[in-house]
Order: sequence, then structure tokens, then C-alpha cells
Amino acid sequence: MIYRLLAILAMLLFYGVYLGKLFAQKKQGIKTNQIAKGEKQKSVYRTERIMGAATYSVLIAQLVSIVFDYNWMPPNARFSGFCVAILGDITFAISVWTMKDSWRAGIPERDQTHLVSDGIYRYSRNPAFLGFDFMYIGVLIMFFNPLTLVFTLFAMVMLHLQILQEEAFLEKRFGAEYIQYKQTVFRYLGRR
Repeated sequence: MIYRLLAILAMLLFYGVYLGKLFAQKKQGIKTNQIAKGEKQKSVYRTERIMGAATYSVLIAQLVSIVFDYNWMPPNARFSGFCVAILGDITFAISVWTMKDSWRAGIPERDQTHLVSDGIYRYSRNPAFLGFDFMYIGVLIMFFNPLTLVFTLFAMVMLHLQILQEEAFLEKRFGAEYIQYKQTVFRYLGRR
């Protein structure tokens, strides 16, 4: 029972940050959710659409696993999973806070944002996605089973494909400034 509560706590914290930022920006007139919206190239639109489906699917798989306590892991591994999930929550929260009003879900074709390369972004070009991955992996470790494994991997692959498209967009939008940033900071974690 304790791991069910810990998993729900980790997920509530994560999605609370996501929805809290979404609503705070909405009050300021900022349209945060830009996933598969607007005039986008077909490949970008398709990737964002599938990524959106993947993130909803993994949430459903996680909740089903939690409700039915579908798990193949021993207790000590499960607690490690909780720690990884909380690391994901913290990483995601710091990245969203650091982005301030430039944070968007999806590629913002029309919004004017600025390139954020300070704070947590000095160590990762994609800490928000890294937070998603840590949270997904943490819940997977807490409720390891084939269902959660498949949907977690699917979501992580789709998030990676989204990152690749965002990098191409940022290179076009910010040019040399972004290229220099890419040469200094790794995609997921670390500096050169």
C-alpha cells in the first residue's frame, strides 16, 4: 500500500507542476500547450500528436499498475524508484521555473520566446524532458511490469523525437546563439 501512495504522490507533484504552470501562463494570456496546434510541418505535427498520445498512454498504464498493484520488483528496488521519480519531479520543477514565460509544451511556431541557457539549462539542454524521463523510470521501477515497461519506453522514445524536432526549430529560430549553446551543453546531462 505504501508504494501505491508514494507513486501517486510523485505523480501528483509532477503533474501539479505541469498544470500549475499551464494555468499560471494562461492567466497571463500565454498559450502554453502548443502540442499539434497551429500551422506546422506534417512531420512535426505527427510527432507531437503521437508524443501526446504516448504521454497520456503511459499515465494510464501507470495508474492501472498502481490500482492493481501490478509489480514484479522487491521492496528495496521500489523505494529506489520513488527516489528516481522525485528526482524527476524536482528536475522538471526547476526547469519550468527557470524557463519562466518562455516555457511551452510543443513547438511554438508564432510565440516570441528567448533562448534560456542559465540555471539548470547550463547542465542540460532539455531538463524538462529529463524530468519526464526520471519520473517515468521511477514509477516504472516502483511498478515494474510488461504493460508499464512498454508504455514507458514508447513515451521516452517519443519525447526524444520531440527533442530532435525542437532542436531543429531552435537552431532555425536562434541561429549561431543556439549552435554555440549546443556545443557547450549536452542534450540530456553534462557540459563539454
